Amino acid sequence: MKVNYQKQLEEILKTQDPEHPKKLLLQSCCGPCSSYVLEYLSNYFEITVYYYNPNIDTEEEYLKRLKEQERLIKLMVFKNKVHFKKGKYDRDKFKKVVKGLEQEKEGGLRCFGCYALRMEAAAKIASEEGFDYFTTTLSVSPHKNAEKINEIGEKLEKKYGVKFLSSDFKKSNGYKRSIELSKLYNLYRQNFCGCTYSKIERMKKEINK
Repeated sequence: MKVNYQKQLEEILKTQDPEHPKKLLLQSCCGPCSSYVLEYLSNYFEITVYYYNPNIDTEEEYLKRLKEQERLIKLMVFKNKVHFKKGKYDRDKFKKVVKGLEQEKEGGLRCFGCYALRMEAAAKIASEEGFDYFTTTLSVSPHKNAEKINEIGEKLEKKYGVKFLSSDFKKSNGYKRSIELSKLYNLYRQNFCGCTYSKIERMKKEINK
């Protein structure tokens, strides 16, 4: 039976005390994907955006997305505080995780390893620094497997002892709203997920068109 992660999230949100927001560590892949998630969850939590993306193709691209993430946080108005934390750009770590999976199509095993790499870094920090919850923006994308993302999150919750906030942020027009917010704040929207392999796949699709 397919799990409705959006409904699970809504049930968790009902239990939150608006006067005493709990601390959430949000692993973010980029400003556009985080826009809707921040707009939505900042009503319930005090959020720290954790920008950790060692998968990104080049340092230039990494920094471009990093600056857009920081700019968005400064521009948006939130009910509760939103902080920012920058992770280390370590592309070798990503390459080690996906070694042997380079030829996998986007959305397959290579991507699952990438999800786990970024989410585990967030879970570890959330546990060490006393956060109440951790989650990721990844499920806002229609190209990302929400079932796998939540499966990884649940395993990490058990491993690190910090609650994973289940989600499928693309639901309830979340992806559509992220596009609207990206236009509103004039955000740089990249045309590939981030890694070299997704960039090559995107280029091939453009050529075939």
